[in-house]
Amino acid sequence: MPVEVELQVVASLLRRGRSLDQLSTGLTLLGVLIGLLQWLLVTPLALGLILSVWLIVTGLWQKYWAFRVAFDADLFALMARDGGADADAQALAQRTSALDQALQNLGLQPADRAGRPWPERQRGALKLLRNQAVLLAAQVLPAVAVILASPWLSFAG
Repeated sequence: MPVEVELQVVASLLRRGRSLDQLSTGLTLLGVLIGLLQWLLVTPLALGLILSVWLIVTGLWQKYWAFRVAFDADLFALMARDGGADADAQALAQRTSALDQALQNLGLQPADRAGRPWPERQRGALKLLRNQAVLLAAQVLPAVAVILASPWLSFAG
């Protein structure tokens, strides 16, 4: 498979991180709402405060990974698009060198990370996406557990 196709596939996978981020944003806002409700209660519930803080902190942490994933998605798409079907390995190496130089100039990549092969970069970018998904799971699971353990659920059935 040509390198440009692989880069486009990775960019497409990384763009799925946007959906994860949207769900996490909703859960983070739910955490804010739960926290505000705790302040309105005469006797705040410890579980509510803990859940609120957990949803907000993991949501903000996930947002950091979402920014990194989105940035990598754009870079991979750019490298795939600029290559074209008739690009050779030398042209890709030149574009990679230019990308590394730009990232170094902006302080986004240390000099010792320059020149890495694209398969290594792909694994690294997909690891960022996995980190984002793990943080989303860390947000979802406690929220679902609290909902299922809530006493009002027994009245609904």
